[in-house]
Amino acid sequence: MSDLQKIPATIVTGFLGAGKTTLVRHLMQHANGRRIAIIVNEFGSLGIDGDTLKNCGIPGCEEENIVELANGCLCCTVADDFLPTIQALIDRPNPPEHILIETSGLALPKPLIKAFNWPGIRSRVTVDGVVTVVDGPAVAEGRFADDPEAVAAQRAADPSLDHDNPLAEVYEDQINAADLVVVNKADLLDAAALSALRAQIATQLPRAVKVVATREGALEPTVLLGINAAAEDDLAARPSHHDAEDGAHEHDDFDSMLLVMPEFASPEALMTRLQAAAEAHDILRLKGFVRIAGKKARLAVQGVGRRFRHSYDTDWVDSREGHLVVIGETHMDREAIAKMILG
Repeated sequence: MSDLQKIPATIVTGFLGAGKTTLVRHLMQHANGRRIAIIVNEFGSLGIDGDTLKNCGIPGCEEENIVELANGCLCCTVADDFLPTIQALIDRPNPPEHILIETSGLALPKPLIKAFNWPGIRSRVTVDGVVTVVDGPAVAEGRFADDPEAVAAQRAADPSLDHDNPLAEVYEDQINAADLVVVNKADLLDAAALSALRAQIATQLPRAVKVVATREGALEPTVLLGINAAAEDDLAARPSHHDAEDGAHEHDDFDSMLLVMPEFASPEALMTRLQAAAEAHDILRLKGFVRIAGKKARLAVQGVGRRFRHSYDTDWVDSREGHLVVIGETHMDREAIAKMILG
């Protein structure tokens, strides 16, 4: 099968809360009948993003077109989870015209790109492009950038200091793998800050890559699809902090917990608790669905650091309970966080 006949796959990567699911959802809204399959991978025992897409009411987001791989990072479970999933998709009687893969916010893209060189996959699927979504305001604040000289000075002053910054490494690996960088939430930055951020990202990229700015992941499919990068043939141009480890990495730097949520009197009452917990503890990400008194629709909640948003989506099914996934760095105080959120 020639490259022109291969099914193109787009890997959507980016840190926690950058807006990957929003971008995928917008893409599906403007797919114009194109047959697209979605693979959603999450870190944590409950898949929230896949559920959000399955219930979005958009043609093409039906359950049979969305494959959810929860409780594991694709880059760590390529052989067990990802390859059989891809194989099943391309072996369908009516295979997808394009495959979208939304990785966990903690995933390293390069091992996933390498998987497309596996026998049985390489001849039938190609990586059309790696789209890295970044949280514009967060990166502008330097949240995932290290100063090597400052780290060296700190280490010299205190040899026992653990100066490793896993967040920065994950961010940099995702940037390094990109064929397109999407600066999301650009509306939260003024023109000068956005211009400075784009210039900063350009200096971090290992090669010339287009950087586009948007809000709410609103980009046309023609921008995201049809990049024709064949990324699986271009691995050397995508350096990783973990190249020496042959792509292996640990998720011991991160932890997640699942809370069964009670009904809340109002969204404001819930937000007050969540914001207090985020300020008091090292919480990276909060996401889930919560029942609100007197409402048939569930409240979808998303939180990154101290920034939160919420909206009602589909009606609850039967007596399903609300759930909230909390993601943080290791050693987060689970008991204290649960107490602050649940009362």
